[in-house]
Amino acid sequence: MTKMMVVCVGDENTRFDREYYATQHLALAMKCWGQYGLEAAEAFYPAGNGDGWLSIGVYRFRETNDIDVALASPETELVMADVKKFTDATVVMRSLFTPL
Repeated sequence: MTKMMVVCVGDENTRFDREYYATQHLALAMKCWGQYGLEAAEAFYPAGNGDGWLSIGVYRFRETNDIDVALASPETELVMADVKKFTDATVVMRSLFTPL
């Protein structure tokens, strides 16, 4: 199992709809990328100001290669187009990790 972590970064003026992200966006990601190995998606939010971190999305895939396949799929366009519905954050960091 490999996880992709996506962090949206902003400040107190950056719009971020936690409810939409957790219920709608993650469901869309599951619908679009489930066929490519996405097994689960969860949302986390930093306590306090989070040093600019607005949200942390953790996407669990079966294999590391599944992430590359999912991101290269035509469905990724739908997932990315949905981002504007919950945030106007312009900085998004993405990283991969494999739990021990």
